[in-house]
Amino acid sequence: MNYILEGLRQAVMLLVKWDPETYAAIRATLTVTSYSMCASLLLGIPAGFALGYFDFRGKRVLRTMVDTCLAFPTVLIGLLVYAFLSRRGPLGSLNLLFSLSAIAIGQTILALPIIMSLTATAVESLDRRLRLTLLSLGARGHKLLFTTLWEARHALLIAAITAYGRVLTEVGISMMVGGNIKWHTRTITTAIALETGKGNFGLGIALGIVLMLIALIVNLSVMSLRKKS
Repeated sequence: MNYILEGLRQAVMLLVKWDPETYAAIRATLTVTSYSMCASLLLGIPAGFALGYFDFRGKRVLRTMVDTCLAFPTVLIGLLVYAFLSRRGPLGSLNLLFSLSAIAIGQTILALPIIMSLTATAVESLDRRLRLTLLSLGARGHKLLFTTLWEARHALLIAAITAYGRVLTEVGISMMVGGNIKWHTRTITTAIALETGKGNFGLGIALGIVLMLIALIVNLSVMSLRKKS
């Protein structure tokens, strides 16, 4: 137990003294998760609405594919992104490999099916009379979209926090396409894995505490939004 208590003491000291290495990993994590969540929400919510609201040929197959992607291994996503962004890949000329942008791309791919699937489920769960009511009132296009999504807002918040939790804690994508470069692409999760393996237990605990605090803040924010709406 002594080494655990000593690790906790070191963790508190690192956070209180604003250790540069610790906060570099925190900044990298907040940056890539913000980018990836913005992209996945902008793409996933309209796509999920279309998947849940409209009936079209191949809908069942597409829904099955989206739901299957919910269990997409992060290392496989990392492998695919690496293949596309490497020098020999089709997007190699962009020089994005081993950058925060590459991590954000991978995390967007990870979060997108979660947003799409849960949004589609939320839209399908709404009262069917809502659509007829909106159409009878003359709602079309973006008005129909926004009104329907507003009615499903609580489920959309759950979709967002579920996706954020998956993105925040992933390791495989960050390690493979980010390279775990110190001061540059090292995120909280990759730093925990690396430093714990090196025996630097204090830094690992410090970053773990920050990870839990971020998750807590996000959950409290969502709860506050739900109460206000």
